[in-house]
Amino acid sequence: MGRRTGWTTALREVVARSALGRVVAVVAVCCVASAGLPGTVAQAAGAAEAPTYEFDRSARAVTAAEDTADAVRLEPGTTYRSALAGREKAYYRLELDDASNTYVSVTAVPRAGAALASGDGVKVSVQNADGSSCSYDTVTVGASRDPHPVTAWGAREILAGKGLCQEAGTYFLVVERTETSTGAGQPWELELAPVSEPPTAAGGATSVPEVWDSATPAPLVAEPVDRPGGGGFSGATAVGQGVWRDEIVPGQTLYYKVPVDWGQQLYATVDLGSAGTDSGFVVPALDLTVYNPVRAEIAGTSIGYGGTQKSTSLPPLPPVRHVNRYAPTDPAQSLRFAGFHYLAVYLSARVAERFGEGPYGVKLRVRIGGTAQAGPEYEGRPVPSGVFETGARSGQGVSAGGTADGGGGAGGDGAMAAVAVGGIGTGSALLLVLGVWTVTARRRASAQIRANAQNPTA
Repeated sequence: MGRRTGWTTALREVVARSALGRVVAVVAVCCVASAGLPGTVAQAAGAAEAPTYEFDRSARAVTAAEDTADAVRLEPGTTYRSALAGREKAYYRLELDDASNTYVSVTAVPRAGAALASGDGVKVSVQNADGSSCSYDTVTVGASRDPHPVTAWGAREILAGKGLCQEAGTYFLVVERTETSTGAGQPWELELAPVSEPPTAAGGATSVPEVWDSATPAPLVAEPVDRPGGGGFSGATAVGQGVWRDEIVPGQTLYYKVPVDWGQQLYATVDLGSAGTDSGFVVPALDLTVYNPVRAEIAGTSIGYGGTQKSTSLPPLPPVRHVNRYAPTDPAQSLRFAGFHYLAVYLSARVAERFGEGPYGVKLRVRIGGTAQAGPEYEGRPVPSGVFETGARSGQGVSAGGTADGGGGAGGDGAMAAVAVGGIGTGSALLLVLGVWTVTARRRASAQIRANAQNPTA
């Protein structure tokens, strides 16, 4: 991301006549294609403007209702795009059975440039037809006060011994702002992603093991590989164990997804490169957050920045186990699914005020511990299909080089092509295209010269 290779060789006139038009056309296509790739910064936007959140391109647009009577129905497996205006509550409808668990993530994107307070954010809850809450979650922009994407989730779970929200019927997803700033009237865009989890074939354990490997391993040391981060959950770049390098501008969030199977542990560290200047200190400056396959936040870490290189790691996380849902507290509760887990790297917009607009170098060090185990035997299939799979036991998944070998996980359609193209690099791809056309044109020009020599009157 952000790396460009200039053209230093001018094509001769004969080459220009025969090939320039085609070269320009091919370059234009490549530029248009690269503009849509995850992690790409559009030059026309200007260095001071950070890339915005990239919504799922297949998302269905829906209008939030102001009351339950007009609430539109959400279906698991479909991603939706909506908006939350001012201090109004937004209602969406869910029709649920009495056996499956349902989870709905809500990614809220404040308007760029909005003046926010640390308490600004969203509250997400699932309520039954009687108005009782099945779950609630609140997330805010935090101490940075920057307008950046935040994600909360709601759930209706079927759990033994739980009295509320166990019956089939109509439920409601309720989204509201936790606003403390004065800019209450500006709408926030929303991305909604419902997921359905079937029941297990047989009742399993409900007690969470108390002993697990809580030691923090040393950050992975390996030669970094360029890997542009995605601009949203749906376009998150698939990576495996390794060290992945990119560039980030203040105000930008990069998204990656890592396959973590049953019984495995995820470790991640992010490094921020030096700025070359010492102009004060920004707290917090860099955030690293991990989400599970239904986009529920598991844990996060933040670090300040004074212009010199910095590094921060996620806290030690328990192995992924189905029984973790019975844990009394997070983050263990959220480590309940195998599948692609998301890593979001955010650089505060305030870094630009102190140290310049960047871009800044970042390295994401990913380590996966433990051995993949067999998971629970579900009665039925989750929706979307494959959301709780990594492909590891079927020979698919993410290879040692970080690219994906197959499906397995929500939001993987566009990410795989982006990984392949990102590994080449836009500049390298353009040079390759130019080289092919140049050689072709020169050969045609030489043939024409020989023909003219043999037939001067032609």
